[in-house]
Amino acid sequence: MAVDGPWKLTVNTPMGQQESTLVIAASGATLTGTQSAGHGEGKPIEGGSVSGNEIAWSASITKPMPMTLKFTGTVDGDKLEGSVKLGMFGSAPFTGVRA
Repeated sequence: MAVDGPWKLTVNTPMGQQESTLVIAASGATLTGTQSAGHGEGKPIEGGSVSGNEIAWSASITKPMPMTLKFTGTVDGDKLEGSVKLGMFGSAPFTGVRA
């Protein structure tokens, strides 16, 4: 399953919808790339992995407070959906479309 390229993500958090841009590339079982929110510069993702059409990665944020977000999702063509662990705030669903 091809996962490479830019994705527009929407996370449904307790604070409302949060959007970000994910730009990723797979090499074997390793996923690399950047994720950015708003108009900010993309920060490298961490611990990225690929297994079939399943992908996972972590992203560190500083706003609204410092935490590491842990994403797990399934790619289906030009769609991506899954869940993200929001630190001590539990989990939230996310969706993505290829940009």
